[in-house]
Amino acid sequence: MPSSQRLSVVNRLLEALPESDLRRMLAGCETVELAFADVLYTPGERLSHVYFPIASFISLIMPVDASASLEVGLVGNEGMFGIPLVLGVDVSPVRAVVQGAGSALRMDSPAFCRELGRSPALQRELDRYIFVHLNQLAQAAACTRFHVVEARLARWLLMTQDRAHADNFHVTQEFLALMLGVRRVGVTKAASALQKRRLIHYTRGDITVLNRRGLKAASCGCYNADQDSYLRILG
Repeated sequence: MPSSQRLSVVNRLLEALPESDLRRMLAGCETVELAFADVLYTPGERLSHVYFPIASFISLIMPVDASASLEVGLVGNEGMFGIPLVLGVDVSPVRAVVQGAGSALRMDSPAFCRELGRSPALQRELDRYIFVHLNQLAQAAACTRFHVVEARLARWLLMTQDRAHADNFHVTQEFLALMLGVRRVGVTKAASALQKRRLIHYTRGDITVLNRRGLKAASCGCYNADQDSYLRILG
């Protein structure tokens, strides 16, 4: 490959690195296929690998008690899973579940930590990503407390569409209820309202976004706030 040709890996964090750093990172990664509903990590489990999604996305779920959980993050090709390692911690605080099947780059933790110490550009990029991630966590907490389920569902569907890179994807009512921290009847009511407005089509877990502009109007302002935060810090 000519040295002037820029590598393309379709992970925005990695593609922001200088060419030499990117090549070293890729040399230490393997491409893996993540299957829908696979559990990558559970809370307290030691992190043996980090993941840089390419065509997949990962849901970060925080158990509240024995019967309740809440999604606190969604990681697609704009980011990575393995933030604790950047902070010097080697255990996962969340349950990481594959919500969108597809490819990802996987790197073992020792190799990642060595590269982190070797590459100021990688450290700087991940520091910025952590800031954005923390900002989005705070936004999500406020959203869960103050915004109605219909607007929160619209926001989540937009976030998922961004990471699926498609207008249609699969998600069950049970999973949506878990993601939003509400009962299934609340999801049914909110999804029916969006469907009656012809913003989505929803049947047996298959969702198609019919009107993205309308869905953004139905969403709370948290979706745009998340987007603005990412673009302002990471560009």
